[in-house]
Amino acid sequence: MRNKALKNVSVSDLKQINPISVAVFLALFLIGIILSALTGQFARGNVPVWMILSLIVGAIELFALKIANQWEKAVVLRFGKFNRLAGPGVFLIVPLVETIPSWIDHRVMVTPFAAQKTLTKDTVPVDVDAVLFWVVWDAQKAALEVENYRVAVDWAAQTALRDIIGRMMLADILVGRSSIDKELQQVIDQRTTPWGVTVQSVEIRDIVIPQELEDAMSRQAQAERERQARVILGESEKQIAASFAEAAQQYADNPTALHLRAMNMLFEGLKEKGALVIVPSSAVDTMNLGGLSGLTALAKNAANTPK
Repeated sequence: MRNKALKNVSVSDLKQINPISVAVFLALFLIGIILSALTGQFARGNVPVWMILSLIVGAIELFALKIANQWEKAVVLRFGKFNRLAGPGVFLIVPLVETIPSWIDHRVMVTPFAAQKTLTKDTVPVDVDAVLFWVVWDAQKAALEVENYRVAVDWAAQTALRDIIGRMMLADILVGRSSIDKELQQVIDQRTTPWGVTVQSVEIRDIVIPQELEDAMSRQAQAERERQARVILGESEKQIAASFAEAAQQYADNPTALHLRAMNMLFEGLKEKGALVIVPSSAVDTMNLGGLSGLTALAKNAANTPK
């Protein structure tokens, strides 16, 4: 943050003098030299009045002519008191009387911020990264109400994020990013509005929890999925058992259908190559499966005999 502040100060200092004012200063100085030469002031050894006048006028112009970019506003102070906002474009100030302490950028600014090792309501340390999108809507307030509005917005965002995390459970943080974004936007906007800054949106980028807790949550989720699978399997077994009970009731009232079903099962088993079917003797006597087995074997041999 200190580097950002130094960077802003250096940029403000550099904008006090622009290439156009330097070019005009050099042109005026050159004109003064030419006029002094043409009037013979250098040849006679007199004081080069035109050169001195051009130097004075050029110096005044050098510090009076300012240029603000399309997205900027210059805060002009007269004898230390706020006078006006100037720009964008070319404008003039009175040297030694008026100064420009800051240049306000009206573009949408993007500020990444984070809350590291912040305890949730259930005492779980988390690291949260977020991005803040904000814009200065009142350059006068941004320059006069706060020392460094960029740093102030950054700190306001961090403290708001820590406060919200401390009031929420870990589960709510993990599943409620959109609600956190909206609440953060409202809280930060309330803090920055007196500074002439409005918050457009806040987006949570990443939430990092301790590795041990992450492993435990993974095992818990795996156990939950296994439990659900067992429940589904049990429900399937109940449905199958109900189907078998219904089928048994149908076969109990119709022995012929039961015999046909048994014959079909035996036939399907004998069709498989190398299949071995063990049938109780009581079933052979009851359903006359011996004759059926012989017929099935003869049919199978006939099918395998080449023509």
